[in-house]
Amino acid sequence: MAFQIINSIISWFLKKRKHQIALFLKYPVDVQEELLLHLLKTAKNTEFGIKKRFSSINNYAEFSENVPIQEYETFEPLIERCRNGEQNLFWPTEIKWFAKSSGTTNAKSKFIPVSEEALRYCHMKAGKDMLCLYINNNKDTQLFTGKGLRLGGSSEVYHDNGSHFGDLSAIIIENMPFWADFSSAPSQEVALMSDWETKMDAIIDETITENITSLAGVPSWMLVLLNRILEKTGKENILEVWPNLEVYFHGGVNFNPYRAQYQKIIPKTNFKYYETYNASEGFFAIQDRNNSKELLLMLDYGIFYEFIPMDKYEGENSKTIPLSEVKKEINYAILITTNSGLWRYLIGDTIKFTSTDPYRIKITGRTKHFINAFGEELIIENAEEGLKMACEKTNAIIKEYTVAPIFMDGTKSGGHEWIIEFVEAPESLSFFTIILDNTLKAINSDYEAKRYKNMTLMLPKIHSVRKGFFYEWLKKKNKLGGQNKIPRLSNSRDFVDELLKI
Repeated sequence: MAFQIINSIISWFLKKRKHQIALFLKYPVDVQEELLLHLLKTAKNTEFGIKKRFSSINNYAEFSENVPIQEYETFEPLIERCRNGEQNLFWPTEIKWFAKSSGTTNAKSKFIPVSEEALRYCHMKAGKDMLCLYINNNKDTQLFTGKGLRLGGSSEVYHDNGSHFGDLSAIIIENMPFWADFSSAPSQEVALMSDWETKMDAIIDETITENITSLAGVPSWMLVLLNRILEKTGKENILEVWPNLEVYFHGGVNFNPYRAQYQKIIPKTNFKYYETYNASEGFFAIQDRNNSKELLLMLDYGIFYEFIPMDKYEGENSKTIPLSEVKKEINYAILITTNSGLWRYLIGDTIKFTSTDPYRIKITGRTKHFINAFGEELIIENAEEGLKMACEKTNAIIKEYTVAPIFMDGTKSGGHEWIIEFVEAPESLSFFTIILDNTLKAINSDYEAKRYKNMTLMLPKIHSVRKGFFYEWLKKKNKLGGQNKIPRLSNSRDFVDELLKI
């Protein structure tokens, strides 16, 4: 009875937010324009604001003319100064937290500033909105009669130069309101463990006797955990462990390759899957309808959006458009200006609008070649550096290559499958593989985390193919010459599977 009362109270509290969401649904362009002017006014006396004359900017046209587009590498010197203790550089309130993320071309990790405003009015607000939208769509939910199992990434928080940095999930857990911690599992102490092996065992021990009603986390890691639970309990499926489980909130990687495996271990016809679109830089969109593959763009989180049509994409030299000018089914790169002081920042993601009333999107990929099937964020620069080192150590020379994910199958870890055409093959392909793998771990912290004890990613699988192999394939496809190139990195297996059949 007490749990039913708690469920009713929390549900009522969260449902109230629906009226505020309705406001930006009705006036999306007005909300975004007002937000931009508020961000400029707030940061006008920062070093960056003074330099770019924020106080004289009165509209979007002046903003896009006065403030340049920036990638992480361009903005990094200011971030590093902030990490070393300087304040009021690009945001007026103190920046104490930095979310550690991979994907930069010139370092192992990026450090994304996270202000108190971003924590409260973006990340925390989005967590409540995710629940609000779900509850409004499912009137009979019993979500808060039990607990939500949250599974964060690498959760150790490091202290450096007076500032704190770590995985975004760790930062959120450290700053979580008491009521959210009360309704979540595992405990904060376990959630913040850094050793994954120990952490997995602790989560299982702490949660298998709880009434878990929801799951939240990246699909690859969550699948490892759920399979471990079945192993330990000897149960056939997760509903035998948690019979009241009703929804999985997921994000971070494409869910389609995992869907069938989740449906197998959670065999419930009315089980719900809710997707979110968030990153270290901010929380951007949430699935707002049951059984939908579209995400509602959230417009009042302190994030101002701009877009670049991908057929006109030129990185920092691109021309942008505001939300009011986007059209459906066009591939756009996203720029964000945030309440953490990221100004016209290219996050590297691409999206398409499936609707403009309201503004709903689907994630289509990245502005650069990448693989992110397990949250590893392997970019083309990582792959090239890894191959370069492996070739130097083994006297090998590469002509062509392509890489695709090996998706997880039951309890079996996933991986990356490489097809390489050598001009000079290494004497030992296994030694070449180890050098490649170790280099990728050294330069990409997310890849390194997923390779930990082969829990999510196993050692790369490499096929060495005969000389002329890729040329023959291009010739067969009538794709010789011009702009036709071998795809380097792909989130899909379509190309690799086709090559493996030859």
